[in-house]
Amino acid sequence: MANNKSSKKRIQIAERNRLENRSYKSAVRTLIKRCFTACDSYSQEPAEEMKSSIETTLSAAFSKIDKAVKRGILHQNAGAHQKSRLSTAAKKVISS
Repeated sequence: MANNKSSKKRIQIAERNRLENRSYKSAVRTLIKRCFTACDSYSQEPAEEMKSSIETTLSAAFSKIDKAVKRGILHQNAGAHQKSRLSTAAKKVISS
């Protein structure tokens, strides 16, 4: 348990940051899953609107991943890995 005022404050700040980071990671995961489901639906039934859906979800996921890396929530290499996974899946579905 914290003994002085500054350490108590640091505990509060750490808890606040933990909750913010948790929600941000959750949003990143949600956008990644949304992109993968868009790819799956396009592979089932290729249509021009599905293709645009892949592109919009891909750009939204890329943006959120980049912001998470910038804020220090994700490591730079982890963000690059996720972006690579997404772009590979999208290219594979669109090209076939």
